Amino acid sequence: MISPWDRWYTTSCCLCCHVRTGTIILGIWYMLINAVVLLILLSALNDPVQYHYHLTSSELGTDLDVMDDANMCIAAAISLLMILICGMATYGAYKQHAAWIIPFFCYQIFDFALNTLVAISVVVYPNTIQDYLQQLPGTFPYKEDLMSTNNMCLVLAVLLFVGCILAFKAYLIACVWNCYRYVSGRSTTEVLVYVTTNDTTRSLVSLPSYLQMSP
Repeated sequence: MISPWDRWYTTSCCLCCHVRTGTIILGIWYMLINAVVLLILLSALNDPVQYHYHLTSSELGTDLDVMDDANMCIAAAISLLMILICGMATYGAYKQHAAWIIPFFCYQIFDFALNTLVAISVVVYPNTIQDYLQQLPGTFPYKEDLMSTNNMCLVLAVLLFVGCILAFKAYLIACVWNCYRYVSGRSTTEVLVYVTTNDTTRSLVSLPSYLQMSP
């Protein structure tokens, strides 16, 4: 009987490329995104006036700053950690080291769980969408049109949007998992071949010379 894991196992992903290639591309893409975010955060820390990451009370109607230096440092540290994790996944897929792919796979599971919680919170507390729209700045485009829309339509639109994101993230998780299984299975096969070849060589060496020469 075929297990569910083997039923969904495949070595190809989108655009008919190999799962190793897909994982390498995905890791590089995530590294580029986090590198850009890290660059913006460091630039904002270096010159906060130029990048205006401190929003005044006239923009949000509050006396609190959206991001202080401590939050910016935490966000920069998270971006740096993400670059490291994505680099490990890229290296692991390229050099076929399965253990290096696990941190990136765990991050994908964590990110998928957070987005699932967002979808559940929208279903359980549908009024949170209106509360969120009210907190947006007055200069936000189409704010009045969104607030005048029926709450049920907003919930369905948000659920559809989050559902598409979850489906896409689930597909990426499957690609990385299949890459891990491929690399892990390939390493196991190479070890078995090495052990079998080594045992055969030892058996031939232990045989008498007249038996080794016989056809």
